[in-house]
Amino acid sequence: MDNSCRIAASDNISEDETLVFTASAGFDTTEGILTRLSDDTIVAYTNYCPHWRDVRLDSGSGALIRDETVVCQKHGATFEKSSGHCDFGPCEGAVLDTFEITVTDGDVYLTDDAWDEAEQGLSGDRDLSSGSQIGFWYSIDGKTSSV
Repeated sequence: MDNSCRIAASDNISEDETLVFTASAGFDTTEGILTRLSDDTIVAYTNYCPHWRDVRLDSGSGALIRDETVVCQKHGATFEKSSGHCDFGPCEGAVLDTFEITVTDGDVYLTDDAWDEAEQGLSGDRDLSSGSQIGFWYSIDGKTSSV
């Protein structure tokens, strides 16, 4: 396996947490999360909520895992860990995109042809989920303004 595509030791992936990684190809980057299923399989999904693609599921300290689901802490959407299918929330019916990975000799490797390299951690790109792109309008004495 190519060491530039090694994400993490498989022992570092648990059922109760996610581990975030960044995949890159040239100047393109995207983030993914790894998690372990109850049957010991490790899966990799994109690190964003399909409802708002600028909202990370894992901001670096692990996504919320509850009852075999990954939870979007911004919207409350829940995604089945085994399939990535959203079974509750504003994006119900959507499915998280996946990455092809391989577990070999105790390590997890990104083997998705769309990406050349992988490394553990966030991409460093600005997280737009702060709410700063949401505008609020108010009216006082018939005059409308925005914040």
